[in-house]
Formats: sequence, C-alpha cells, structure tokens
Amino acid sequence: MIVCVPIGPGGLVDPAWGRADQVGIAVVEAGHITDWRTVDVGWGAQRAEGREGAHHARIARFLRDNQVEVVVVHHVGEGMVRMLSTMGVTMVPEASGDARRAVIDAVTGIDHTPPA
Repeated sequence: MIVCVPIGPGGLVDPAWGRADQVGIAVVEAGHITDWRTVDVGWGAQRAEGREGAHHARIARFLRDNQVEVVVVHHVGEGMVRMLSTMGVTMVPEASGDARRAVIDAVTGIDHTPPA
C-alpha cells in the first residue's frame, strides 16, 4: 500500500495538507514501512499561484503519478475531500505527531476487507 503524509518541521505531520512543502511517500506492507522517501512539493507557494482548482489538479496529478492509495492528514477542506473521494484515495484524518508513526497508525485502522 502506498501512503502519503504531509511533513512539517521535526518530521511531524504538517496540519496543512494543501500547503505542505514536503510529503512523505511510504510503502507499507504487513503493518511496516518498507520504503520511505521525502519529496519537496512546495504546495504552500504553489497554492498562491492561480485558482484553487488548478492547485487541486496539481495535487491529484502528484497522487496519481505516485500511485498513492491512502492520504494521512490532519485536516482538509471540503473540495479536497471531494477530489480524494473521486480519485478513490482513502483519506485518514486527524493525524498528528510523528509522520511515520501516523502512517502506521492510519494503515492499521483501515478495513482491508474487499466489499461484498
């Protein structure tokens, strides 16, 4: 499973998903992070450049290009909730603390049972 989390100072979950300057991309298998990379995305500066729709499209493209299945966030707005839902990306809200720990905590709380 590929999980994305916004990273703030000290490796903590950045509370502002759409304004994050860095995100972590984690590959999680059997409840453990098997690969982790930090990506400079600069969404904070980019958000000021243009319309909100263009900003959401930039984030959607990033998620699609990185095959992200789950986004671990503190909070997102209604527009972002709709976008993630439309993309089929699972969002786990109210994350805080260490970003890597938040990824593991979020993934262990997701129901992996296929729909009937």
